[in-house]
Amino acid sequence: MTRPLFIGSEIYRNSSYGDHHPLRVPRVSTAMDLSRAMGWLPGDVYVPSPRVKPAALTVWHTPEYVAALHAAEAAQSVSDAVRRRHALGTPNNPVFPEMYRRPATAAGGSLLAGELLRDGGIVYHPAGGTHHGMPDKAGGFCYLNDPVLAILSLRRNGAGRVVYVDIDAHHPDGVEVAFGDDPDVLMISVHEDGLWPRTGPLGATESLVNLPVPRGLNDDEMALIRDQVILPGVTAFRPDAIVLQCGADAVEEDPQAHLSLSNQSHWAIVRSLMGLAPRLLVLGGGGYNPWSVGRLWTGVWGALNGFEVPDRLNIEAETVLRALRFDGNRRGRNPPDHWFTTLGDQPRFGPIRDEIRASVAQL
Repeated sequence: MTRPLFIGSEIYRNSSYGDHHPLRVPRVSTAMDLSRAMGWLPGDVYVPSPRVKPAALTVWHTPEYVAALHAAEAAQSVSDAVRRRHALGTPNNPVFPEMYRRPATAAGGSLLAGELLRDGGIVYHPAGGTHHGMPDKAGGFCYLNDPVLAILSLRRNGAGRVVYVDIDAHHPDGVEVAFGDDPDVLMISVHEDGLWPRTGPLGATESLVNLPVPRGLNDDEMALIRDQVILPGVTAFRPDAIVLQCGADAVEEDPQAHLSLSNQSHWAIVRSLMGLAPRLLVLGGGGYNPWSVGRLWTGVWGALNGFEVPDRLNIEAETVLRALRFDGNRRGRNPPDHWFTTLGDQPRFGPIRDEIRASVAQL
C-alpha cells in the first residue's frame, strides 16, 4: 500500500438514531463530502465498506446478541426481555431503521482494515470507533464494538502486538473488557474524569494505561500527555500495529463533554503516531456537533496524507459546511463564521495544571 486508504459508505448519509438523539447529526458523510470538496479524496483511495455477516460478529459478540440485534431491525421493535438483557430499544441505543445494517457496515470496515493492512500501510475509517459495545449488549450508542473487531482482524493478519490509543472524551470500556489482561495489546486511554461510563480510573498495568483528565483540558495539557504518556508507551511496546480512536467529542464545541481541545491537538497526535508501527488504523468515535466533527475528521485525513490545511476553505467546501444543521441545540442556532470558512481551529493553549502533572507522573 503506497497511499492511505479511506473506508466509507453512503449508509451514514441519511441514517439517524432519531430526531432527539445526539447521533441525529451527519458525521461520516460530512467528512467524505468535505474531503472531496477540498480535492483530498480521489476515487482510487476510497474503499466502500462491506457489511459484515452476522456469523462473523461472533468472533467477539455472542450469537444471541447478534441475533437479537438483527431481529430488532427487522421488527423495528424489541421485547422487554431483549431490552433488559441486551440494552436495545433504550434511549441511548434506540430502535431505528438501520440499527443492524449501520453498525454492521462500520464493523465490516474495521474487519476489512485489518486485511488491507496485512502488508503495512495506513487506513482511515471514520465510521469506526464504537468502543462501548459489549459482547452481549449495546452501550453508549454503540451496538457493536468495531475497535475490538479491528484488533482481532489485525492479529489474524500478521500483527502480533497492537497498541490501541483512545482520545475520545469517554473511556473505552468495551475495549478494556476485551483486552484488559492481554499481554499482546496495550490500551492507552485519555478520557474526561467522571464522564459516562465512569470507568477507567487512573492507573497503569502491562496492558492498560488509563488517564482520566479534568474538565477544560487544553492543547498544552494534551501535548504534555502526548509526549510523556502516549508516545513513550507506544514506543516501548514496539507494536506491529497502532489503532487510534480519534473521537471528536474532546473539542471545545462538543455538547456531550466538557474538554477544551482544538482540532489541532487531535491532528498533532495523528502525526506523532505515524511511523511508529508498520500498520496504522485511525477510527472515528464520538462527536456530536456536526461542524466540529466534520472539520476535525477531515483534518485527520489531511494529516495522514500530509496535506496542507488552507487558511480559508474553497467555496465548495464552505458550501458543504453551510448546508449542515444542528436543530435543537443552542450551538446550532448561531454558529460562528469560522465553522463555515476554516478547517483548523485556533490552538487552545493554556497553563498545565498541577493535577494533570501529578496524574502523568503516577503512570
